[in-house]
Formats: sequence, structure tokens, C-alpha cells
Amino acid sequence: MYENIIFENSDGVATITLNRPQVYNALSTALIREITKAIESTTNDDSVRVIVITGVGDKAFCSGADLKAGMDGGLTSLGDSLRENYNPMILAIRNAEKPVVCRMNGIAAGAGMSLALACDMIVANKDAYMSELFVGIGLMPDAGSMYFLPRIVGMQRAFELCSTGRKVFMEEALTLGLVTKAVAYENLDETIAEVVEYYKKAPTKSIGLMKKVLNQTFSSSIEEILEYEAQNQEALGKTHDFAEGVMAFLQKRSPSFKGK
Repeated sequence: MYENIIFENSDGVATITLNRPQVYNALSTALIREITKAIESTTNDDSVRVIVITGVGDKAFCSGADLKAGMDGGLTSLGDSLRENYNPMILAIRNAEKPVVCRMNGIAAGAGMSLALACDMIVANKDAYMSELFVGIGLMPDAGSMYFLPRIVGMQRAFELCSTGRKVFMEEALTLGLVTKAVAYENLDETIAEVVEYYKKAPTKSIGLMKKVLNQTFSSSIEEILEYEAQNQEALGKTHDFAEGVMAFLQKRSPSFKGK
């Protein structure tokens, strides 16, 4: 079913592993489409409570676009490539009404950095780095980086990172808020497991609607956000998890959320 990723779906967790180690998990058209397809396959699967995106090995999460594959394939329009492949992948992650956690096992460069930033959380190998290296080939960051970066680090820092393409190592990435956690590679799976265990037991509908409203925050007025909050809170008030959360609070016990 998949040739460029390893897709595992079990025990509430859908894991997408980029599997092109020979090119440091660089993004080919086929790989991008498989990532998108895998994410979209979880949309109506209530058994999936959290999605993890990672890469094979300890060298690279994703080294960016596979330029050689693009040139060999006769790529003629960078804009069309973004519209048809990269943009649907990024939107699938942002529109997923479930938490998406990036297990950044190694470097994230170019569109690979964009892919990581599109996730809701990044748990990174502390020896990795991020880089918006597009400027090195005369391009600008794409696949969402121009949206995510200024929202995370501010306009001036975003300009600096985009226009220099310099490497941002994990100590600085933590300070800038580019990653959520940075741990030794040998502790990466343990840390991911802790994060995943939390979200597997969390109220998934609540978190999905949090993402939906957060996605609109910077393009909406305070009046619009207040109304979005009211609309979505109304919907959440009718869920199993709200009823369970209130009952657990009154009974002074931990809630047992079902994601429904």
C-alpha cells in the first residue's frame, strides 16, 4: 500500500515514518502523497487518538525536497508542485482534528523543517538542527514555513532565519520555541511514548476543536474568536467526554475519556 513510508496504526496511535534513508528522507512527490493519504486515512477513524510523524534512522527527519528526483521527473512548475503536493500535505496536518506530534529524529531542513513546524508538537533529537536552506538555491521558504515561522519566533527573527538559511541547533530552537522538547536520541522513544500516552487518554474532540480555532487566531478579530469559542464550546458540551469530565470532577476521580 505504501512504498515510501511505514504506516502503523495500533493502540490509538497512527505512526507515519518517512522511509527514504538513502536520501535522508527527502520529499519526493510519491512520499508527499503517501504522507497526505496516511493522515487523511485517520480522519474518520475514531480509534486514532494521536498521530506521530518521524523518519527512519538518527541522521535526518527530512532533508527537504528531493531536488534530483524533481529534475529527473521533468519538474517544470514549482508553484504547481506546491499547490498539488506540498500544500495538501501541510493542510492535512493542520486540519487533522487530532494532535500531530513530530518525532524529529534528525535534521529538518527546507521543506522538512516546514513539515516539522506544521505539527502540533516537536520532540527532537538534541543533536539535530533545523534550517530554512532555500536561500542557498535562490528560493524562498515554502510548504508553510512563511506562515509558521513569524507566528513562532516573530517577524525579524523569521526574516533572519529565512534569509540566511543558517542552522538552528536544538538549544537555540528550544529558546525560540521552534521545538517543544529536545532529548538525547536514546531517550527519544521514551519521551515520545510519554507524550503519546497523554494524548491517547485525552479528550480528542476537545483538542481537535482547539486546533481549529487556533488556526484562525491570527487572521480573526477578537469578536470572531469569541464567537468561534462559543460555537465550538456548544458542540463540546454535547460530547461524551464533557459529561465524563464533569462526573469525574464531582466524584473526585480521574476521567476516562473516549475521544467522543
